[in-house]
Amino acid sequence: MTAKERLAAILNHQTSDRPACICPGGMMNMVTAGLMEASSSWLPEAHRDARRMAALAEAAYKNGCFENVGVPFCMTVEAEGMGAKADLGNNITEPRITAYAIRSVSETDRLSELDLGSGRAKTVLDALKILKSDCPDVPVIGNLTGPVSTATSLLEPMIFYRELRKKNRESHVFMDFVTGQLLRFGLAQIEAGADCIAISDPGGTGEILGPKYFSEFAVPCLNRLVDTFRERGVGTIVHICGQMSPVYREVSGIRSHALSFDSVVSMKSAREHLPDRVLMGNVSTYALEFGDPEKISALTKNCLESGADILAPACGLGMKTPLANEQAILSCLKEVYHG
Repeated sequence: MTAKERLAAILNHQTSDRPACICPGGMMNMVTAGLMEASSSWLPEAHRDARRMAALAEAAYKNGCFENVGVPFCMTVEAEGMGAKADLGNNITEPRITAYAIRSVSETDRLSELDLGSGRAKTVLDALKILKSDCPDVPVIGNLTGPVSTATSLLEPMIFYRELRKKNRESHVFMDFVTGQLLRFGLAQIEAGADCIAISDPGGTGEILGPKYFSEFAVPCLNRLVDTFRERGVGTIVHICGQMSPVYREVSGIRSHALSFDSVVSMKSAREHLPDRVLMGNVSTYALEFGDPEKISALTKNCLESGADILAPACGLGMKTPLANEQAILSCLKEVYHG
């Protein structure tokens, strides 16, 4: 099977020759110093240059790290496009939000609609077009910052979480606007060539929101996105950070093709609670940065034995992650399945 055929089969509960090994992009950034050197494309310049962005994404595939290409490499594109200020970092630090766009959910009307024809949103779309042309047999993954995480990049997080309760109606208006903008960006990514959309929402954890607000805000917004993307025939992956024990029931209501969790979640536990779902994860990014290939192989085998359908890092990779460690997940997987 080609890498593209394999991932599509897994996401659609069809037979595949073996599990896939991917790192979508977005929050789950795969770019490291080793890949920048290998591709001669560097951050932060690649955040604003479509060809450099595509070259970095291709480097992860060409150097035997993962079986996909994906962009962008951060979680600030959407919020910046709606009015927040972002610092693009450097070659060892990721972009971050430096100034929020609004001070309350009551100020939704002050937010800008995401301009898909300029700025970094356009860079991402142009990079996807390049990747679609360059990598016809490789899954091209577009990425969105999840609705709650985008919200907490537009508005100071503690204010947002407090106003979910105190300004409930205005909070729904705010989240409706944010999700609508993400929907537009995701559909544009599909039009540009994305075979799959990964949505990462670390700000929308069950630990932070609790079951009530996770169910009231995170799940409906995520489903609004994934239902629309599924109708367009593309795969969908949703990554949720934090412990799942408080919200396994609510998480099971997220209708994405696959669910992804970070390394604090036992893959064995996730499989027990979500027996019929496609699960992705969750090799420790700490081990990837500071361990060795033997340690990564052991973690990879544990993920396989615990029921992972798709192998992936548990979160975004540290820039100093050794290239040999980044290659070790796929190398181990191929060894287990004899290629």
